[in-house]
Amino acid sequence: MKSPASGTIVVVVEDEILIRAATARYLRECGCTVFEAATAEECLDLLEAERSVEIVFADIKLPGRDGIDLLQTLRQEYPKVAVVLTTGKMLEAPLPVGVTLLKKPYGLFHIEHLIASLRQERN
Repeated sequence: MKSPASGTIVVVVEDEILIRAATARYLRECGCTVFEAATAEECLDLLEAERSVEIVFADIKLPGRDGIDLLQTLRQEYPKVAVVLTTGKMLEAPLPVGVTLLKKPYGLFHIEHLIASLRQERN
């Protein structure tokens, strides 16, 4: 059966390689095109080269620029890209409107449906 997330173009931004690899592999199995980045800077470089990205799925705690800083840049430079931020910690401040937060640990099945939902909202 075809996944509802199939066809979505996603960047997974996570510095923990095992989490990033597992998430990316699962989304590929769901039919998504997935790019991987370990830092906010790598993500922005990918977006510069690959303008068809629909969703950025990023950890808040990243080396260098964190996920909140990445979000702010994405909002300014790539306003049509949907953003999902993940964290295992309590947030000190609320996230901006329109940003989806997914608490760790999360299930891969949940990511698939979240990606599908965001893609449907965009279309």
